Amino acid sequence: MKARSIALKLLCCLVISVPMRAASDTPGFRPPAVPLVTCNPYFSVWSTADRLTYDATRHWTGAKQELHSLVRIDGRAWRIMGDERRDIQPMPQTSLQVLPTRTIYEFEGGGVHITLTFLTPVLPSDLDLMSWPVTYLSWEARSLDGKEHQVSIEYDNTAQLVVNTEDEPVGWQREETGGLSVLRMGTEAQPVLKKFGDDLRIDWGYLYVAAPKAQSPQSVVANVNSVIGTFARKGSLPPADTRMPRPPHDHMPAMAVAFDLGNVGADPVERHLILAYDQIYAIEYFHKPLRPYWRLKRTEASSLLEEADRSYSSLATRCGRFDADLVAELTRVGGEKYARLAALAYRQAMAAQILAAGPDGEPVFLPKENFSNGCIGTVDVIYPASPILLLLNPKLLEASLAPLFEYAESDRWHFPFAPHDLGTYPLANGQVYGGGEKSDVDQMPVEESGNMLLLVAGIAKAEGGASFAGKYWPLLTKWAEYLRDKGLDPANQLCTDDFAGHLAHNANLSLKAIEALDAYGELAGMLGKNQEHDLYSNTAQEFARQWVKMADDGDHYRLAFDKPGTWSQKYNLVWDKVLGFHLFPADVAAKEVVYYETKNHFGFPLDNRQDYTKLDWEFWSATLADSAADWESLISPIYDWANQSPSRVPLTDWYWTTDGTQVGFQARSVVGGLFIKMLADSETWKRWAGRAAN
Repeated sequence: MKARSIALKLLCCLVISVPMRAASDTPGFRPPAVPLVTCNPYFSVWSTADRLTYDATRHWTGAKQELHSLVRIDGRAWRIMGDERRDIQPMPQTSLQVLPTRTIYEFEGGGVHITLTFLTPVLPSDLDLMSWPVTYLSWEARSLDGKEHQVSIEYDNTAQLVVNTEDEPVGWQREETGGLSVLRMGTEAQPVLKKFGDDLRIDWGYLYVAAPKAQSPQSVVANVNSVIGTFARKGSLPPADTRMPRPPHDHMPAMAVAFDLGNVGADPVERHLILAYDQIYAIEYFHKPLRPYWRLKRTEASSLLEEADRSYSSLATRCGRFDADLVAELTRVGGEKYARLAALAYRQAMAAQILAAGPDGEPVFLPKENFSNGCIGTVDVIYPASPILLLLNPKLLEASLAPLFEYAESDRWHFPFAPHDLGTYPLANGQVYGGGEKSDVDQMPVEESGNMLLLVAGIAKAEGGASFAGKYWPLLTKWAEYLRDKGLDPANQLCTDDFAGHLAHNANLSLKAIEALDAYGELAGMLGKNQEHDLYSNTAQEFARQWVKMADDGDHYRLAFDKPGTWSQKYNLVWDKVLGFHLFPADVAAKEVVYYETKNHFGFPLDNRQDYTKLDWEFWSATLADSAADWESLISPIYDWANQSPSRVPLTDWYWTTDGTQVGFQARSVVGGLFIKMLADSETWKRWAGRAAN
């Protein structure tokens, strides 16, 4: 959560901000950005407008990655995706629904109803499927007026999806595999894993557009204007592929597919295609290139495409069932507004990470610190993102933490506290933040050590055993000893909210240390280490008693122990409830919740120093509420913010509570933290974690 690159990011964010919509424009929930193709940090395309035809589709960084779709009805063309070309009338969009694995748009025009669905099969109980870089697009057409209509569908995407900058030459080819007609595109240079950093797009590997031959698709690679114009006039695509190689900006080549649906009546007619991206290598892990996890079972992209084609119907059913079950559970636990926000966060949280096959085939699941500093495997990003993984498959959290443990066990890491990161995405070759491996300057010693202990305790609760903790017990002990010595009253140092600067005597950071000490004690007890259990549990209880006195400021608790008249969110206190420690009197959380309610506009600030807030921490703090009324009081303004923010980006987690505008950060995995409310309901957590185990 790195402040040093924020100035540049603020400029980038301004490029894709648009004025706030009128309240009557679109009924229901209006996401700041809508997930379309959401597989990993490089294959992630969004719509940042109220309607799918109002703006170009974009990579999460804001760079254009244009997807287009036209529908031709009885000789007249309508635009249903993308803002090209403006001379083609957009079909009125009647609804939008964002579900955990699907985004569904509805359109009506020319006597026909069109449903356009984006389906990314992110089902976390299946690690192989989780790793598929695949999104399905489907179109369903049916008559609205009792008449038959001649309908055809066009789809295209530009070469922007395979380049970092538009001056990179690209090439393409046709393939057939199984029952699929396939187009493939990639850069000529193919600089695999050569670039690293934050505001980057992929420029290696290959994008595939595959359509079942049984649907009689027509396909072409041609100039995008030629594709759209020809289809609008004739209902077909240009007759021949353009020459190659060509730089994308030279008339912007597009991969296009068209379907003739024939005469469409009241019975729906459906067509679909597969978008897939083969990165060849996912990340570099201590100077060893790692393959994407899906390649454990398949050596070629063609095998993935064929399996995706065979699985389409069954996956559509599975994803529909998963969406219905999860949304119902979210609604039951937190209400309709909560369910909408969490469903929107779901694919963003997963798509900001990538699942690779480790050196021995083990899963390695690492996030990119999007629009912050581009780090990979950042502990204080994994920490706020962890609730979605702890709920749906704790093995994914193990796959996030194991690489950090292995790094901390190596002779390269010689500090008594936990590391911050593994490098700069996609190169996980060692810490780059702060003092790196050379100095403890600008490190986060209490923050990251506490995070690791709490995350491992969360895994133990989800799995009903501490076997994962047992693998790394000497490290956990070292970090617990560090917190016992340094955690109660932290020295002047950074915490995860490092954009706010160094702070000594940080009361919320102290809470993390205290909860982490009890977490270590609980883990020790689960492993039969009774002496350590007693020592650390007693220490945590004594520290908690001291904290209440040190932080007390009347009707709330202080930002820092030595700063009366200050306040801050105590989001780290949530583990007392989630993990059932009960170290603190109930009135500590109750007092804080009442105080937050007095500060709430578009959400409640992080602390008294600024009017900005963090989306993930708001939900952690709101989960401290015991009553449904207090919960609703805290999250309703956050819902209003998401519904009205003028910053049209994939959910930012750092924004101003005064006007709802973005400060920085976007498209990050930390929005997985919205699922913390589900963990506070122990029976819900047990039920969903059990699904993954089975």
